[in-house]
Amino acid sequence: MNIVEKHTKQLLTPASGFLEGYTFSLNPYSGCAFACSYCYVRKSPVGLFRKEDWGTWVDIKANAADRYQAEIKKARKKYPSISIFMSSSTDPYQPVEYKNEITKSILEAMVKEPPDFLFLQTRSPLVTRDIELLKQLNVLVSMTVETDREDIRKLFSPSAPPISARLKAIDQIGKSGIKTQVAIAPLLPSTNSFSELLSKVVNRITVDDYFQGDGSEGKRTKTMGIYKIYEKMNLQEWYNREKYKQLVVALQRYFPNEAIFISKEGFLPPVN
Repeated sequence: MNIVEKHTKQLLTPASGFLEGYTFSLNPYSGCAFACSYCYVRKSPVGLFRKEDWGTWVDIKANAADRYQAEIKKARKKYPSISIFMSSSTDPYQPVEYKNEITKSILEAMVKEPPDFLFLQTRSPLVTRDIELLKQLNVLVSMTVETDREDIRKLFSPSAPPISARLKAIDQIGKSGIKTQVAIAPLLPSTNSFSELLSKVVNRITVDDYFQGDGSEGKRTKTMGIYKIYEKMNLQEWYNREKYKQLVVALQRYFPNEAIFISKEGFLPPVN
């Protein structure tokens, strides 16, 4: 893993496209050690610009907290309300966060100068470390849980945290009074018990897949050859534009319709 400490000139990036409902996106790091095989960032500019393979490098934005404080004050003069998506092209709680605490420093800065809404997307149980900070913000913590099968998790994202640890973490966060959801993103092969399992830890679900969530209607995913994994494991039926609808039907047994969101709508800030 090539880990480099850098100073960023801009931390808050004006949101657009999939995140057009937000004022800004915020990435504490560039690159991501979780290296999920299906990650759309592999085929985005941040992934393609580097000559190194995705998942083998991480840039630490050492001055992120200072940049946040400076940029949020300027943004307040321009925008009546500020919503932030953290993070769109990295995981804010990937392994380097244990030592470097860049995300934690940003949250500490946010407590002093809070956005009106923060959406925090992760797949790491480390997020529980910052519960006391998160309780002071208007935040929704979204935990990625693509499947309930560890064999599938190891097949598609072997460097990511175990499913059981993620479920335990989001349950703990929810019980602390913080708004939470599970993001099944992307939808991976799962058991018939998946929906019931999720109903025990959260009351809000977002379902996404390659065809709606990779930013190119599945074209990015196709170029990465993800379908070959499905073929090898004889799971082709799961690589299907209509498959998510079957999961939604299963989820409706345990969640009300208003608690189930599809793709983009589940990642947007609340409408006041």
